[in-house]
Amino acid sequence: MSYLNQNKTPLFTALKEHHKNNVIPFDVPGHKHGRGLKEFTDYVGNIVMELDVNSMKCLDNICNPIGVIKEAEELAAYAYGSDKAFFLVNGTTSGVQAMIMSACQPGDKIILPRNAHKSAVSGLILSGAIPIYIQPEINSDLGIAMGVTVESVEETIGRHPDAKAVFLINPTYYGATSNIKDIVRVAHRNAMAVLVDEAHGAHMSFHENFPMSAMEAGADMSAISTHKTGGSLTQSSLLLLREGIIDPFIVKKNLSLMQTTSASYLLMASIDVARKQLAVEGTKLLQKVLDLTRDARSRINKIEGLYAFGTELIGTQGVHSFDESKLGVNVRKLGLTGFEVYDILIDEYNIQVELADYYNILAIVSLGDHKEQLDALVEALVDIAEKYKTDEEIKVVNSFLENPDVIVSPRDAFYSNKKAIKFEDAEGEISGESIMAYPPGIPIVSPGERISKDIIEHIMLLKEEESLLQGTEDPYAEYIRVLGLGSKR
Repeated sequence: MSYLNQNKTPLFTALKEHHKNNVIPFDVPGHKHGRGLKEFTDYVGNIVMELDVNSMKCLDNICNPIGVIKEAEELAAYAYGSDKAFFLVNGTTSGVQAMIMSACQPGDKIILPRNAHKSAVSGLILSGAIPIYIQPEINSDLGIAMGVTVESVEETIGRHPDAKAVFLINPTYYGATSNIKDIVRVAHRNAMAVLVDEAHGAHMSFHENFPMSAMEAGADMSAISTHKTGGSLTQSSLLLLREGIIDPFIVKKNLSLMQTTSASYLLMASIDVARKQLAVEGTKLLQKVLDLTRDARSRINKIEGLYAFGTELIGTQGVHSFDESKLGVNVRKLGLTGFEVYDILIDEYNIQVELADYYNILAIVSLGDHKEQLDALVEALVDIAEKYKTDEEIKVVNSFLENPDVIVSPRDAFYSNKKAIKFEDAEGEISGESIMAYPPGIPIVSPGERISKDIIEHIMLLKEEESLLQGTEDPYAEYIRVLGLGSKR
């Protein structure tokens, strides 16, 4: 691809030009530039509502882009080093689903880590693929899963040489990355596609001190959440493709199943501008992110009872590289769980962090952060340590789960007849639905898997900590739907 001028924003520019024309709308949306939703328009502003328009010739169409959307996607592909880029308006979830559906047909095997996001399980259900799970490496001191090793991928490929694809996470929620380049080499040597959930890595291509991106490593596809760390609006993402193993026409066809025909121009235009900002100013902006995070991490590590982990983890099992913008803080030596610190931060200091688990909290530092925000977080943690620290560490039993036995494919389990039973009585049953804490949205059990005693105990602990559980039909996760009578065996 010849050089493309990254200062251009073809879709955003066309949207602004259309706005200037003050066209009289007799098309959808029905609010007609906000006049039909006055209370909302008065709060968010006229321009936002006037830019919420429908597909038309001058603005192109996401389903079959031939104009300004196509041009904007080409600029995004160039910026990220891929052959093609597809705008997504249903988040990275739709991209993950489309990747799996493009690489796997019903009955095909796909190798993936057990700490994959729930969107990967949805992709298994939609595609009919059979999961072959790899156990991610566990850091028992921190109580979190890291990446997968090249050796574990090689060993799994050796046992399942007929698998069609390998699915990776780059980076994990807490910032760890696998040796993705070597894993790509191993997978390609065995004629397997490499699909990468890069939801938390939209920024990594634009500064040399961040881990290698999927496209740089030679992966076949990656789905990236530009809205998470790239600056675009919530729900907007990109799907990237390196041509070769996977047919771009198949990808486009699968995306047409995943996405609306009425894509939001606010979302798409924000991707266009975010791509420009990263491509043109990314090195400078991300250096600021690194400076802020490194300073905060250093200051937090001087607080008794706290450990802000970072690049010192590189070289440990499952950590080939580390994304420093993920400011994970281990709090267990305070005598508090991460869940408790999460609540204290929002209730007492008006500070919202991304997530918590038993041992840790996670703050994501990105393009919009300034020193004042990081100072407030550090000062709050100093105060919490002074007020709440005890002499007892938090110790959690059974915080790591072995991969459950997959008895029935996720697709077959999803469509099977089910019955609802009390969750604590479900040992030995085959789950008919997923259950997860959100965030991060990693299933603890998925459709088709055997429910073990450890799984039950783990979820009961999460409930005691008032963690937000999702996936079950019962909103309180008191009951879980399992496959019909006789599923225990």
